[in-house]
Amino acid sequence: MKSTKFFIAIWLLFCPHLFAADAAELASFKAAIEAKYTIKEAAFAAADATPIINNFYTVDVIATDNEGKTLMGRAEIQPLYEELVQGFNVQVESVHTYVNGDAGWDWANFHVVPKDPNTEGFSFKILFLWENIDGEWWCKGDIYVLGAFDVEKIDRAQL
Repeated sequence: MKSTKFFIAIWLLFCPHLFAADAAELASFKAAIEAKYTIKEAAFAAADATPIINNFYTVDVIATDNEGKTLMGRAEIQPLYEELVQGFNVQVESVHTYVNGDAGWDWANFHVVPKDPNTEGFSFKILFLWENIDGEWWCKGDIYVLGAFDVEKIDRAQL
């Protein structure tokens, strides 16, 4: 047992590049999906669903809402987004991210703010599924429920 611990300690000491690559991959992924979230947020602010449909989701996207209804493909999500962008602004708050090669996911708080100032906002806990296709990250699907993650609890858990 002692020799195993010693081997692991030496390996960690002399192979930090193995972990740096993972950290670099994660940082790159986070930056890429943050840019995609910015596209989505700007599209809501501009009341224009086109950037969401054409620049965020893949053609074969699968999206499942908080009531279990599933929409498949851009053609099915387009009418929904065309309606939603008219009445809401959004902010995506990434809370836990994972990537491995060309696949990744991101747990996030999806904050929804009605454009009508007399209407109260709400949030979703959402899981975005991502794929790197020809060097660009695309959302392959998402699923969400009402509520918001406790970000401090996730930070304390050091996930």
